[in-house]
Amino acid sequence: MATQSTGQTPKAVATVAPKSAPAKASPQKAAAKMHRRSRSGCFTCRLRRKKCDEGKNQCKACKHLGLKCEYKRPMWWSNNEQRKQQKESIKNIIKHTKLSEKTAPIGTSSAGTPPGLSHSLPTSATYSEATAHTRAPSVDSQSSHGYDFNQPLSYDYHDYQPHIVSPPYDPNPQYQLFPTTPYEVDIKTTRQMFVNDVPTRRDSTISTYSTYQPPPPHPLPSFPEDEWINENIYDTGDMFSAEEGLDFDFFDFSHGAPQASQQALIQVDDCDRPLLDHFIDNVLRLIFPILEVNQHGSARSEVILPALESNRCYLHCCLSVSAIHLKSTRGLQGEQIDSDIMRHRYAAITELCEALKLDANHQQILEATLGMIFFQCSVGRPGDALPDIPWHSHFEAATSLVRKLELPHAMVHNSNAQVHPPFNMTLASWIDILGATMLGRSPQFADTYREKNQSGSTSGLCELMGCEDNMMYLISEIACLDALKAGNGINDMQLCQLIGSLGQSLDTTEVTPESLAWPYSSTGALRPRQLSRNMTSIFRLAARIYLCSLVPHAFKADPTMQGLVERFTSSLQLIPHGPDGFDRSIVWPLLIAGSQSTAHSSFRQTLAGRIASLGEHAEFGSFGRMVRLLQEVWCQSDEADRAESGQNVHWRDVMQQKGWDFLLI
Repeated sequence: MATQSTGQTPKAVATVAPKSAPAKASPQKAAAKMHRRSRSGCFTCRLRRKKCDEGKNQCKACKHLGLKCEYKRPMWWSNNEQRKQQKESIKNIIKHTKLSEKTAPIGTSSAGTPPGLSHSLPTSATYSEATAHTRAPSVDSQSSHGYDFNQPLSYDYHDYQPHIVSPPYDPNPQYQLFPTTPYEVDIKTTRQMFVNDVPTRRDSTISTYSTYQPPPPHPLPSFPEDEWINENIYDTGDMFSAEEGLDFDFFDFSHGAPQASQQALIQVDDCDRPLLDHFIDNVLRLIFPILEVNQHGSARSEVILPALESNRCYLHCCLSVSAIHLKSTRGLQGEQIDSDIMRHRYAAITELCEALKLDANHQQILEATLGMIFFQCSVGRPGDALPDIPWHSHFEAATSLVRKLELPHAMVHNSNAQVHPPFNMTLASWIDILGATMLGRSPQFADTYREKNQSGSTSGLCELMGCEDNMMYLISEIACLDALKAGNGINDMQLCQLIGSLGQSLDTTEVTPESLAWPYSSTGALRPRQLSRNMTSIFRLAARIYLCSLVPHAFKADPTMQGLVERFTSSLQLIPHGPDGFDRSIVWPLLIAGSQSTAHSSFRQTLAGRIASLGEHAEFGSFGRMVRLLQEVWCQSDEADRAESGQNVHWRDVMQQKGWDFLLI
């Protein structure tokens, strides 16, 4: 993937086709297309949410503003309170620097900064070499008559004036010492993403800079928030979230800390290159939608691309998933696409078995195994008939690897806020808890979740999938009770006591209605924490429905049960729907609530509307399988209701009857 950008160097992917290099091409060109991709900037720029040029020893932004440039992770980075203090300290330093610039004598501007712009914030021209272009009003600006960016650099301030239409000048006597009138410059930055020379994503931003000739030394009138340019125009993080910044280094990824600069080199055969391109372009964005909201770009740069580069088993898994997605979304039929699916699936399983025999590289094996389980939840139709190993068989191997790596022990004993949860353990926990409800078993690491719940520490489930950790821990407890009931290991009185106890625990997690709101701000920015609160509310209601279904002789037409289903339906209004919404992140709650809905329930009409808004996306992955299962459950349960048989139809029984082995998470 190549990237064309103004002012930054994002990460890119290159594919390699070793089996079909052109005859006249050099060995390096035949081997790969290599594109440099930035992995991280300095922590000071990341705290300020500014672009960093990643200069050696000290980046240019920090050098210009007199800030300490830190590439090594500082102690204050993992502590929210210390981070706030550090940000305030940086603000004070910037304010002092700006004040010094304002009070500097005329004519002291640096060689890299034209005099007419020395009062604006640092830009790419500020740090340019002698061949750089000067700043002028943008072609897109309403105040611009065009500008030739190829003209020689000039330091005569009067050269700027022919290009400027000056706005009305304030005759306030405090400004009379300014030799010229103020004007504005619009800078437009466009970033185009490419994968194998095919354009994919295009982002464009416009920033406005107020520029003045610096005044002579004299007291200036004070303005509220003097550094408004620094905080409002450059702080692009607030474009996506109006809330306090999130920790972009929350997880301990299996590939270690990101390097300042790294090349992603993925080796594939010519015949598999379209599959890799399709995976990166169309499948990757479907896998971790909540992680992408919380930590933009980390799923791609810290999870998927490094694994594709270094883990052949993981690569085969992704290529198989890509072929499944191609087949289902484009309606491809024939032996070729089925062969691609089975070829890469077989290669992935073969390499997994070989690695397990060697009893080495456990982290890579776990990564690939979890990918084989979880990625299937994003692709494919319910009726796909190609043979495959059941997801829970894969998860047995994953469970063994998790224990070999002692990840549960690490999660329990590392409750310090500065210790980041292992990403693979967090993903395994999500599959474990909700997957246990699919099978009617207790989660494999239920004791670990119980200890985490008692200590009140995080496992990263909220950041990864959207539901708060304590709610997932309680769902784990309900799954344990479900398994205990199914195994006849408890009498009805004990069961009711435990149901009441878990109900009280759910009560303690309740929030006020005022805390639930539409997750988009008035400016259209998505607020990740508000989305998390809304999703947790959905999971909480689903957990209550699940718990009530365990009551002896429970019947879905009971007013209490239907009241919970109606509350659930109302809460769905706070979850964005459609192709860019998050219905595919609440598949399990939709299944639990839908299985208890009646023929006249408003839930069914609401779900039908959300399916329609998703369009063809509603047919694929776990969401499509959940809809297919609910349709069969409703068919049988409505028929039982008409016959007044009083029989409850459980969704797990329907899955068993149909031979479906779904993981609906």
